[in-house]
Amino acid sequence: MIAFGFIDAIKDRRRNAVIGEIKAFSPTKGDLLRGRDPLAILRAYERAGCSAISYITAGSFNGSLDTLKRICKETELPVLRKDFVEKKEEIERTAEAEAEALLLIARILKQRTPEFADLCIEHGIEPLVEIFNESDLAYTEKARVVLINNRDIFNPQDVDLRRTFRLAPKLKALKVSGSGISKLEDLRVLRVVDAVLVGTSFMLAENTEEFVRSFVEARL
Repeated sequence: MIAFGFIDAIKDRRRNAVIGEIKAFSPTKGDLLRGRDPLAILRAYERAGCSAISYITAGSFNGSLDTLKRICKETELPVLRKDFVEKKEEIERTAEAEAEALLLIARILKQRTPEFADLCIEHGIEPLVEIFNESDLAYTEKARVVLINNRDIFNPQDVDLRRTFRLAPKLKALKVSGSGISKLEDLRVLRVVDAVLVGTSFMLAENTEEFVRSFVEARL
């Protein structure tokens, strides 16, 4: 039976639904951990009131499954695993790590996206389908939660929040906007989505907890 923790966290209207991402490395900003323990970032996110946690396990982002397991073990918040998943075995590994959700990138999986979403559900994992443009909409049929990526993963310098405003009205599922959200003004995307996912700007903040809390408690 699939858990509802990730969806429930996003639907909680007592605060802005902010998914805090623990991101070790950025292709555009370099080392983001700067010697810090990922669990220290996790605690700051928890104290600031994040609704859920995201962690990138991709090797190109200096991520690892071992760190994902540590995070899942140490928090009661739902955890999303982000990676460039192309093999079904990764769904089993996600379940073993006890993450509650897994990112499925439609631009990578294409017509296999619904099949991977079904497998996630069979393993008790919430599939979070990522889309970038209108052609990806066809792969969201079985998704209960969709991430609109404002960044082109094949061209990381291309970031545009207008993608969220353009695509969100075309989705029936719960909606998350991610990438390019770095200041309170950017939270205007919450007018058309249910949650935001923020990584790099949180990781770069001088006072992580204080900065994240400003997003969680902002009046829109």
